[in-house]
Amino acid sequence: MAMAFRMATTGMNVSDDCKSMFLELKRKKVHRYIVFKIDEKTKQVLVDKTGGAAESYDDFMASLPDNDCRYAVFDFDFVTVDNCQKSKIFFIAWSPAASRIRAKMLYATSKDRLRRELDGVHYELQATDPTEMDIHVIRDRAN
Repeated sequence: MAMAFRMATTGMNVSDDCKSMFLELKRKKVHRYIVFKIDEKTKQVLVDKTGGAAESYDDFMASLPDNDCRYAVFDFDFVTVDNCQKSKIFFIAWSPAASRIRAKMLYATSKDRLRRELDGVHYELQATDPTEMDIHVIRDRAN
């Protein structure tokens, strides 16, 4: 009952595209990252951009707007201290200081709805400034 109430309050749907792209990132490693946005007219979370498997964390950071909120997932590959290749998926709620108050509120209240659809995320970050999610933060969390 609580879940139905929460969905009713935000009224946000997650497009099938979001789910299928996430599965492609998780299982097939087709994408390095996916950026999601909320379409206020259709009340849906949609795919905004994707980055190919060869793209870097810098490419991902450059894909986020300076003045608007987004959600994103990033597939971080790294090598452990015992030389094992690993991969961790990060969910990032991007809410820069320059974005509109309405957008910040909408993204904050709709986050859990999208997050529930993305099964397989290892870590979650919230960032209002690029330094809160730079590569060192990601690397520290992954290890």
